[in-house]
Amino acid sequence: MFSNLYKRNVWHAVNSITSMVSVSTPARAVAAPMTTVRYASNFSPRRTKYRKSQKGKIPLPTGGSTKGTTVEFGDYGLRIKEGARLTGRQLTSVFTTLRRKLKTVKGSQMWMRVFPDIPVTTKGNEVRMGKGKGSFEYWACRVPLNRIIFEVSGMRKEIAKEAFRLASYKLPVKTEMVERGAKPIVGAGYIAPTSKKQPSKSDATAKTDA
Repeated sequence: MFSNLYKRNVWHAVNSITSMVSVSTPARAVAAPMTTVRYASNFSPRRTKYRKSQKGKIPLPTGGSTKGTTVEFGDYGLRIKEGARLTGRQLTSVFTTLRRKLKTVKGSQMWMRVFPDIPVTTKGNEVRMGKGKGSFEYWACRVPLNRIIFEVSGMRKEIAKEAFRLASYKLPVKTEMVERGAKPIVGAGYIAPTSKKQPSKSDATAKTDA
């Protein structure tokens, strides 16, 4: 019993000292939480192996692969019809537009199929050659044509169509809405034009004789 009473008095003294210190400490002495700015974009990798990278080219699927051309997670998807290098700022704008449109729909979900993880560097105008690579400017990702970049679910088709229509204004390429179960696009999706056979001279003379 004596030990319990002793512990109770000790905890009471510790709590009183803590309250006195918290009251006497001014509010401006408390350190503010650290915040980082990710170059005007919320999407950027936490860590990369290299600080800079080469420009590269946008992949052009020429084989028989159908990767990324169909809806895998949601019910509707936003597919780009041209290959492009999308910046982190553009993807952030599309994400914000879709979230603002779908936040009132109960049970709605959204997925982003691409991520800007390529550092892009720039150099100023009228700069002489040499002196190394330019400084980092923004994050981007190379997206081939006919790839799904965003998917949504849990809503009617009309709402998803309107949301993708608003989001398409934020992208520099043409887009289209794809439903779940649509046929995949093989390769680049090009169809060779059928060449019409030119009539020979013998066929022409036969027709004139007839």
